[in-house]
Amino acid sequence: MIRVPSPAKLNLFLHITGRRENGYHELQTIFQLIDLCDWLEFEPTQQNDIQIEGLNTIDLEQNLIYKATQMLKPLAKHLTGLKINIEKNIPMGAGLGGGSSNAATTLIVVNQLWQCGLNTEQLAELGVKLGADVPIFVHGQNAWAEGIGEHLTFINLDQKQYIVLKPDCFISTQLLFSQKTLTRNSKPSKFCAYQIKPSDFGNNFEPLAKSLYPEVNEAMQYLDQFGIAKLTGTGACVFTEVTAEMHVNEILKHAPCKSYLVNSLNESPLRHFKVQ
Repeated sequence: MIRVPSPAKLNLFLHITGRRENGYHELQTIFQLIDLCDWLEFEPTQQNDIQIEGLNTIDLEQNLIYKATQMLKPLAKHLTGLKINIEKNIPMGAGLGGGSSNAATTLIVVNQLWQCGLNTEQLAELGVKLGADVPIFVHGQNAWAEGIGEHLTFINLDQKQYIVLKPDCFISTQLLFSQKTLTRNSKPSKFCAYQIKPSDFGNNFEPLAKSLYPEVNEAMQYLDQFGIAKLTGTGACVFTEVTAEMHVNEILKHAPCKSYLVNSLNESPLRHFKVQ
């Protein structure tokens, strides 16, 4: 059996810079990997099927882990059945990329188990068909992202801690994108501009998430007492950077919803994964 971590991410900012003719939105963001992880166990079996345990709320055909295996199946030189168990620690519908990370982890591990022979770039190209966030987890490096999130420039970020709150609501990404008041014409920028003044870089979905979901507004108001609260992705999670003067344990203890203290990662623990 192979047991591997599947890390989450934060969007340190998220700007929508335009819209394509096919309806997809152009964006700019920074993906920061963090040490909040799901754990996936892969066990080859004699059967010809894929069994997934630990995610009973999602139909098998809609499960990104299952979809990832089906993408690799035609390329397999050593096809087996698989029993995949997931220990879910990353909250769902939270803007932390848990589903995308699980899909990427599956691509990386099963590519080796089934001897598909794909390199990282080829896995990332497959991954983007599952979701725009999947390539960042396949590459396993922090990145400045453009396009729909698949054009990645890998960057070095300072080691930091973050307080993350998960409001008790499930945000509909489709609902946020459909709002007429969503800002879709942010001026494109550069990573060097972010480095100079990160406070100029926010999340275009934040005003909508706060107005449509009172729980998000409450969590942001709470964190704003101690630092600069930000929304990650399209939510629902909000976060703030830990500073020396914060009483972290007290902030976590009195938070209005589920709270996490997380560390930034320089790279994914899966980046140099090899099947033994």
